[in-house]
Amino acid sequence: MTKKFYISALLAVSIFAGCKKSPLTTSDPSTYSANSYPATVSDLQSVLAAGYSNLRDQNLFGFFLLPKALSNATHTADAQYDGDASWNEMANTNLSITNAYSTGAYTSLFTGVKNCNVTLAAADKLSAGTLSANDKESVNYIRGQAYFLRAYYYMWLECLFGESYISSAGGGDKMGVPIYSSVPTSLAETQVARSSVKDVWAFIESDLKQSATLLKGKQWTGNDIGRVTEWAAKGLLGKAYVYTQDWTNAKTTLIDVIQNSGKTLMPFAKYSDAFDGNSANEFNEESLFELNVDADAKGNDYGIYGAKAANSTTIDGLVWPAWALGADGTENAASPLGYGNEAVHDKNITRFGYSIGYYNLVNNPAYTGSNPSYKNPQKIMDPAYRAQALAVRTNKTADPRLFVNTVQPWIDVVKPDGVTQYPAAKPNYFSGQVNTYGFSFRKYSPVNYNINNNGPADAWNYYLLRLADVYLLYAEACKNSGDNVNALEYLNKVKRRAYDLPINAASAIDYKSLTDQTSAINDPVLGNNPLYYERFAELFNEGHWWFDVCRWRIGQSEATYYVTALNLHGAKPAWSDSKSYVWPIPLTELNSNSKIKQNPGY
Repeated sequence: MTKKFYISALLAVSIFAGCKKSPLTTSDPSTYSANSYPATVSDLQSVLAAGYSNLRDQNLFGFFLLPKALSNATHTADAQYDGDASWNEMANTNLSITNAYSTGAYTSLFTGVKNCNVTLAAADKLSAGTLSANDKESVNYIRGQAYFLRAYYYMWLECLFGESYISSAGGGDKMGVPIYSSVPTSLAETQVARSSVKDVWAFIESDLKQSATLLKGKQWTGNDIGRVTEWAAKGLLGKAYVYTQDWTNAKTTLIDVIQNSGKTLMPFAKYSDAFDGNSANEFNEESLFELNVDADAKGNDYGIYGAKAANSTTIDGLVWPAWALGADGTENAASPLGYGNEAVHDKNITRFGYSIGYYNLVNNPAYTGSNPSYKNPQKIMDPAYRAQALAVRTNKTADPRLFVNTVQPWIDVVKPDGVTQYPAAKPNYFSGQVNTYGFSFRKYSPVNYNINNNGPADAWNYYLLRLADVYLLYAEACKNSGDNVNALEYLNKVKRRAYDLPINAASAIDYKSLTDQTSAINDPVLGNNPLYYERFAELFNEGHWWFDVCRWRIGQSEATYYVTALNLHGAKPAWSDSKSYVWPIPLTELNSNSKIKQNPGY
């Protein structure tokens, strides 16, 4: 194959000019002449915009990365659709070197690195001229954002494609990913070997430290509210320390964020609908860094692919929407509020502590005898079961986050037309199957409108880093440095919020030890591990669990727990400890970079 994709991405200097909702919504791409551009700080802001907007690339948060790759690899979702070989490979955790989604992620993450390097080079060029004191400060703020974004892209690259995590057993000398600290200016400069794992992490940490320093004290307001801050940089730096088991620096950095960022956990009343398009929740008291999404595509304009919302939205919700009872009152005619390719994997329902089993449909005693409809169904959920299901919520005998994250058939309601409330339903491909829960997604899912009528396009921002994650990372650092008291307390703070209790006061639902029983009863992986369970439950369907599975090396036990997936048709995932923790270096990269080496097992 010819040299393409990654070389062109690294050599290109195209940018996104202009901002609609600075800096996260940008206009159509254009190019500039490096001889005369950037001439002003405003020009430089336009260069920086590409670093942000690339996060919404189709291969990243725009479409493929979460619903088609990570949610399947972790079995957060169960994919009914089996017509995509790359999708099936993700569920099977056995990727080929031509897998479309791992290849796309590699491509677009390095495009993000390139965009950041272009920004840093442009900042140096502009700074070589005469600038006012205010402009010099603005340029440094731009540099700070670019360093953060470059570290963010590299952190994803290293976690997905690096040969190993760093642990007490070693791993630092294994193969990481290639480091590009500047824009290559020749074909030869694109031929870069893989750096060591420890060198890549050192590069990430250095960028984040520079970012935090350059952005120190900066408060963004108005249309700039979504920009990177000092505290986003320190939060991500703390995560990097946890991921490399540098517990001392992790504790110091993370407690700084907890105590000095001004952030706090949002109350449960806000948290309960903080992931479904409620614009009042954007950039809230818990959010450290989030991806802004403008749900402004209408009619037949197709989200990230449409001209009306170029690079300003996402379409993940097409794949995992909620389901509504059919207009005729049957599950057989149930319809998704999107494409409906995925539902929540049944094994996750019991993992959250839901223990009353499956439901049956019985004759509806209130049926009028004619004109069946969603208001007048012939069959309904068994009333006795319904009473039990409602009692689960009232008494919190299952983790309340189950109902933050999911939509329960016949109990919850959805709005297919944005107005009318329909009972939620099992996906129609489960119709008639008694031994299925059939929950669909609430978190980052259309539940109050049909996404096909909105562009299609999502209507919610994505939290890429929030304080609950920081609390749990701090608890992990405490646990691994012998500070069990603080480890327990920060796990319990997150758990208390989930149960709508004051986060700083001891409660009856607190874990009493780091091996206490969790909601995941009879779960050999999470049942007696509050740290593991809290990261699973709190960050469910947010894209973090894959990294936890890999760095804790619990992949085989996870594969055993989930047994199979719909698109595997009963086959067990082909998990292999020797290769499955790491995605393959794509064939296209092997063919375009003569110095690159493949990961073991591929």
